[in-house]
Amino acid sequence: MEKVEVKDRISLLLHPRNTVIVTCCTVDGKPNAITLSWFMPLSFKPPMVAIAVSPRRYSHKLIADVGEFVVNVPSMNLFRQMWICGTKSGRSTDKIKECGFTLEKSIRVRPPSIRECIANLECRVVKTIETGDHTTFIGEVVAARVVKGLFDGVFDTKKVKHILHVGYDVFTTTSDEVLRATT
Repeated sequence: MEKVEVKDRISLLLHPRNTVIVTCCTVDGKPNAITLSWFMPLSFKPPMVAIAVSPRRYSHKLIADVGEFVVNVPSMNLFRQMWICGTKSGRSTDKIKECGFTLEKSIRVRPPSIRECIANLECRVVKTIETGDHTTFIGEVVAARVVKGLFDGVFDTKKVKHILHVGYDVFTTTSDEVLRATT
């Protein structure tokens, strides 16, 4: 198997990746949303996640100012809305209105959660790290919710079709096939 060196877009070698819609808000409570595939779980106890956001993004300022965000997990039925949140700026577009999202009050953080998403992880920023051309916001998950019947320790991939980002404007989703590792 011959391999070739990759010099550009090296991060795409780690795709496809789950795509999420992160909600944040201004200090006075005006909501915004941004689509990200650069996020990851960091810790079970306490539960922590990291998101990477470019300082050029409007959402970066909001998350830095408020110190809270919500990771909303969409499924394929929200593909169009996911694309809008990832390609338009909240500086000039009310993405929440354009997407037709129903916002609901989060349990423990100021930014709202998106009702149409299958899961919501409410996070408080505990650390910020400058990582090249992005800032990594590490958030402690202070509350989490999921649609009843879709998650029993793992998502039921026969019922849930996650949006997986392959790269650029290419996406895929999960399969109905479920494999269990055995020794």
